[in-house]
Amino acid sequence: MSESRRTRSEVFGALLAGLIVAGFCLILLWHDPLLFWNDDYELSILPVFADVARSWSEGALPLLSPYSWVCGNLAGEFQYGTFSVFVNALVVLIWKFPLTFPQQAAALSIAHLFVLAMGGCLLARGRKLAPSLSILVALVAALNGWIICWGATDWFGALGAFAWLPWAWWGMERALDADRSRFRFLWPAPFVYLVVTGGFPYTVLMLGLVAAWLTIRSLGQTRKLASVVPLLFGGLLGLGLAAPAWLALLDYVHGSVRAAQDSAEHFQWRVPAAALPAFILPNWTVNWADFSSRLMPHTATELACGLVSPVALLAGLIAFGRAFVRAIKWELGLLLLVLLLCLLPTANVFRWSFRWLPLLHLVLALCAAESLRLFAASASPSMKRPGVIGFIVTLLVIGAAWFAGANGARAVPLIWITLGFAGVWALLEIFSARAGALAPPIIAAASFLATYLCIPPNCGVPKYNLTRELTQAAPLDPQRLYLSVYPAPEDAYRVEAHPEPLGTTVRPGSTSMWGGIRLINGYSPIRPSGVAREFAFAIHGEIRPDVANTLLERESGADGMLARIGVDGIIVANEVATNPQPDTEWELTVTTKEGRVFHRREPFPDVRSVTALDSRPNEQFAPAEISRIENRRNRLEADVKVPAGVNPAVLTFSRPFFSGYQARLGDHSLKVDSYRGLIPTIEIPAGTSGRLTMVYRPAWLVRGGSVSILCLSIVAVSGVLAICGKRRS
Repeated sequence: MSESRRTRSEVFGALLAGLIVAGFCLILLWHDPLLFWNDDYELSILPVFADVARSWSEGALPLLSPYSWVCGNLAGEFQYGTFSVFVNALVVLIWKFPLTFPQQAAALSIAHLFVLAMGGCLLARGRKLAPSLSILVALVAALNGWIICWGATDWFGALGAFAWLPWAWWGMERALDADRSRFRFLWPAPFVYLVVTGGFPYTVLMLGLVAAWLTIRSLGQTRKLASVVPLLFGGLLGLGLAAPAWLALLDYVHGSVRAAQDSAEHFQWRVPAAALPAFILPNWTVNWADFSSRLMPHTATELACGLVSPVALLAGLIAFGRAFVRAIKWELGLLLLVLLLCLLPTANVFRWSFRWLPLLHLVLALCAAESLRLFAASASPSMKRPGVIGFIVTLLVIGAAWFAGANGARAVPLIWITLGFAGVWALLEIFSARAGALAPPIIAAASFLATYLCIPPNCGVPKYNLTRELTQAAPLDPQRLYLSVYPAPEDAYRVEAHPEPLGTTVRPGSTSMWGGIRLINGYSPIRPSGVAREFAFAIHGEIRPDVANTLLERESGADGMLARIGVDGIIVANEVATNPQPDTEWELTVTTKEGRVFHRREPFPDVRSVTALDSRPNEQFAPAEISRIENRRNRLEADVKVPAGVNPAVLTFSRPFFSGYQARLGDHSLKVDSYRGLIPTIEIPAGTSGRLTMVYRPAWLVRGGSVSILCLSIVAVSGVLAICGKRRS
């Protein structure tokens, strides 16, 4: 087959795989319209993407958000794909349509699952696997239990990054192909960029592991250092294209709450060795260490891989033994290494080892496809029976589940359906060689469908009944800055505890971004901002009760902490009895079924001149005149006039402090400091006047942008030269 014809065939197969996965998801969506609407998607992902779409409509890069202080630095949070062209383009497109919240979440996830399936198929075809086996790899890559139960329905950043990992792997293998042109280093660059900017540090680790494995394999096979140069150069180009994303993350994590994790978190959500039979029987239930570090019975749906992959691998080991191991020793080595990473505790800022499972599923699918290829090429008819071996293995696992009491609450009818699929596969192989060859992707798709219809795929994470009225500001005032005091959402507001619509008043997590309400609270796993540390915010945006009581009773007066940072509105959930004090400072403006809204009798401007700061107790400052304030997303402008005299003026700004602000007054640069790491402050010399401009332009953005532009130029020039060379040849 010619090169162009083979390329068209591969592209068609990849598109077919993507369409199959999209159709599969639509079936699940028809069964459960709220399938993709869970936990982080509700409190974090979707409201932030609504603000990202708003930012682009305003003509501003979505670096900062004015609607949350805890989650105010969207670029630094990393999981929102701020520098991913694909994520941003998809968000802008989806928000053009009048979709409901669950429909927006479904559109985001299905689009990325489509991309993931295409990448899995191309990766398999690049290894010269048959079309049916390539479809099998694509289905396992996109529909495995971890991707569906966690990535596509909860942790979108994991899906956003992993969707491009098979593409990057495919590109790196092409870069190692010595038969290709000298410009083959270009293949991995764009996909490495998309993986890194996708928004999940764990996937960047996976990418590094795959790159290291490919490098070692190539050196072991060729014994030539030059063989890996295209891969390394292409990978570096991709990292350079993504420089703003990873530089922002490194800057943001330093000194954050995430950098000082409880050591117990590194033992949570490890895959227990006793759970491994769930690769064949997803209802297998044993104790896992959950988010609270307790050993609790857990149905291991995230290990679901469509029955075929583990069965085919075991069948290959049983039928071919050492010959099979020798044939795919490199892939088996990678499989065992990733499995070990799933079983071991994590370290440093990473947590929850089961996040390696998507890569494990992908490698397992590739190993299974290689096994099935060996069966198809075998000359002995008796050796062409992986389905028969699989039926026996499945029967043994079902018996072990009954004996060990590991069936769980949803064993029936899934165990009988699984056994039935294994039996059908075996019969197809016995009576029709052609049907047996086509059976693996069909059995895998049917097994996935049965699994997700029998076992709810959200793995017990909270669901919230968020009201559509969250897109409106009322009954809150968009001109005020609010602190919201509410209990832990995962306990108080999940649908089991709070079935009524929620969100018009309390606005948990980052949901304030939907209606454009300025809130201190926000959802942030990193929690780097000064206010997040000072006020002891939890991940879901709630404040620890003792800290909340202190703020309301002692720090909400005219000279309290809340006044110093500019809070002029407080929302108190009905589950909290405390009101802000003193009564002379606050008035109750709204009472709803969710909570109470208090406003200061006098609102605060966004920029204020202060004559004293408790962080600088021995200094006095002159009062400055401030007018024509323009407070925008990434910059603030105001006219400032400081009276002549000895003392300078100090301005405070009601926005969270992040390192990277730059200020100018006319032609003069000014230093931007902070008040206790909470808000920006600027000291202006006496007798100075003019237009003050404060812009968020951190060093990582300038340096990362420069590196990215340089790498993009190299890619563009090399691409043009490669196309011209191909036309000449």
